[in-house]
Formats: sequence, C-alpha cells, structure tokens
Amino acid sequence: MPYDLKPIDIDVETTPYLEGREDIAGDRWTLNFGPQHPATHTTLRIVMELDGERVARAVPHIGYLHSGFEKLAEALDYNQYVTIVSRMDYVSPICNDIAWHGAVEKLFDIDITPRCKVVRTILFELGRIQNHLMCVGAAALDLGAFTGFLYGFNEREHIYDIIDYVSGQRFHPDYTRVGGTMMDLPDEELFKKMVKKFINEQMPPALDDLFGMLSRNRIFRDRTEGIGVMSKEEAIQWSLTGPLARASGVKRDVRKDEPFLCFEDNWDGQGSSAVNFKVPIATTGDVFARFLVRVEEIKQSVEIIKQLIDDIPGGPMNTVADGKAVKPPKSGVYGSIEGLIQHFELVMTNRGWEAPINEVYSCVESPNGELGYTIVADGGPRPWRVSVRPPCFINYATFSKMLEGHLLADTVAILGSINIIAAELDR
Repeated sequence: MPYDLKPIDIDVETTPYLEGREDIAGDRWTLNFGPQHPATHTTLRIVMELDGERVARAVPHIGYLHSGFEKLAEALDYNQYVTIVSRMDYVSPICNDIAWHGAVEKLFDIDITPRCKVVRTILFELGRIQNHLMCVGAAALDLGAFTGFLYGFNEREHIYDIIDYVSGQRFHPDYTRVGGTMMDLPDEELFKKMVKKFINEQMPPALDDLFGMLSRNRIFRDRTEGIGVMSKEEAIQWSLTGPLARASGVKRDVRKDEPFLCFEDNWDGQGSSAVNFKVPIATTGDVFARFLVRVEEIKQSVEIIKQLIDDIPGGPMNTVADGKAVKPPKSGVYGSIEGLIQHFELVMTNRGWEAPINEVYSCVESPNGELGYTIVADGGPRPWRVSVRPPCFINYATFSKMLEGHLLADTVAILGSINIIAAELDR
C-alpha cells in the first residue's frame, strides 16, 4: 500500500532552510543514487529523500551526456543526420535510422519502394527484439539474476551479425538514406538464411529459457509484482506510450493506430494487406507486467518477420524521385554523367536538396514507445529545426511517481522496467 507521508511540526525560526518544506519528516536524510551506480549506467542521477528504508521523495537528474542532438540537425543534411539519431537509442539504433528517414520522406513527399518497405520492417522488428532482450536481461541483472542477462545478451549478438552483414557496421548501422538505404542487400538469400535461422532456431528456445527462468523464480516475482504500479488513468495522464502504457492497459500502438511501412494496408500499391500481429496488453501496471509485455512483443515481432522474410519483393531498393534528394545507384554514378553530377551535388555541394518550406511530424512505434520527429524546413539543404519526441524522456518523468513510498531496494527494479536509454534524455 502507498507509504503514508505524515508531516511534522517544524520551527522555521530555528531551521530557516526548511521554510516551505513543513511536510518533511524529522528523521529523513538525502541519498544520491548514481550516477556512479551499476543500475544507472553512469548517466542517471537520482536524489532521494529517505525515511528509513522508504523513499519519501525522488528527484531524477539528467544532462550527463551533453549531446545536443536536436541542435546538431541544423548543421547536417538530411542524410548525414542519420549518424546522430542512431546514437539516441543506442540499444536499437536501426529503429532510429528508419524513424528519422521516414519523417524526411514525409517532408519530401517520397514514397519508398515495396522492397525497401519490407527490408526496413524486418530490420525494425529485429531492432525491437534487440531492445527488449537488453531490457529484460539488464533488469534481471540489476536484481541479481546474472544468468538472465547472459541469455538475453547472447541472442542480441545474432542480431548484430545480421545488422553487420547488411550495413557493414555492428553497433551503429546508419543504414537508411532518403528514399531508400545506403545499399541493397549484399546477398538476399544469405540474408534470408541468417534471419530465418535466428527466428526459427536460435530465438524461440532462448526466449523460453529466459522467460521460464525468471517468471517461475520466487525472488524475481517477489521483487517485481505489485512494484511501481501505474494505473491506466495515470499512464494516460503522464502520456506514457509503448510497453509501459500497454502494461497499464492502454491499448495504443502506432503500428496499429498510425500505421507505417508494412503495417498499413496496400503498402506495396497492389492491395497487399498489412502484416498481422497482436498487441499485448496487461492490466496490473507493475514491473512484472512490463516484463510480460516485452516478452510477448518479442514473440509478436518474430511472427511479423516470418510473414515477410520469404516474400521480399524484387526491384530497386531506392526510389526514383522527381527531385534530386535520392542518391543515384552506384552503377549510375560510375556509368553516367547525370548520376555522377547528382551524387556530387548531394554529397559535396548540398545543391541537390530541394526541401519544401514546410513543417511535418512523423512517428513510429519504437521499442520503448512513440518515437517522433518534427522537422521544420526552410528550403535549404539542412533542417531549420528538428525536435524529437523521445519515449525515454517521457517515460522517465514517471519514475518519481512509481518509486515514492517504496523501499530503496525497489529502485533498481522500477528503473529497469522503464528501460531508460540515457542518450534520449539529453537534447
């Protein structure tokens, strides 16, 4: 039950520093939780006011990365900025790449090819699995279940192998470009083989082991059930999205409500239906419910990939746009003067960008919730302003609400269930 914060009588004349703080109990002390703490990953600081072992107040502090992500957009063109967004949610960077260029393509009114949509959707769901495995594994680690972390991290390595094969980089792929990708799949059959081996042979048994080990563990259940509860009404009031909202009973998923890529009907222009999947919903809104939602979302992502992997359309990966915002294929660069000029203007002079003077907002269902980009363009080769709606920034705002009244030891359980990626906190 909620901790009862009972005010005491305070003589402000003898303790003037407590003026306006008459609600503080008499036997409280301040504790800095992090940033030098394993559960805060050196980038989060929480100033706690403790009454014994109970947390009476908790004030999160951010700003330890000094990244300036939004401001950097004003100095980079629409392709170069992808190297920055992949460093926001660095646990699943491919999702950031796809979200950013989806917003840019909305600004330029560019419709990507069916082949590109399928490949992006597959990679997006691999990124979701990648993120959830890290969240569940690290949350288990913070509570002392080191084996759970190894189970989750081992499967992430297989996704890194796939990303590395497609883009040439394991950690920050920076794979997307305006109107397509940096290059086509090196070998489509080998790509399919790698993905199918992962979703059919490697992921299912590992997930079953991880889920069974934690869900049947009495200590894990005691540390997570009834902890950090957010009701459905509270989740809506705090603007929560993603697994946190769905664990509290909020039935919202951008893939269903504002579909993009292969999540919308007629995504290929030939009447194809959207991929079929279920949105997992829980009602208890506690740490354990968030764990269950993420595990089920991994299973649903596997099902989405299964529907697409055997039917990747042929044709070009990059669209052929009326303007010059899309890079020409390498064959065109090396084989024609028009392709060489277009490539030169985009990369060397920035003269190829013909952005409309407009403002757009585009969002996706990232692993942690709604990830959105607002782009304000003034017709130049770079955005005039970029504003990000990072899910971790919104979700972290609820941490104090979830934690107050709980024991100090519950801090790491609640923090792990929110899955804060600190790079999304610093603008």
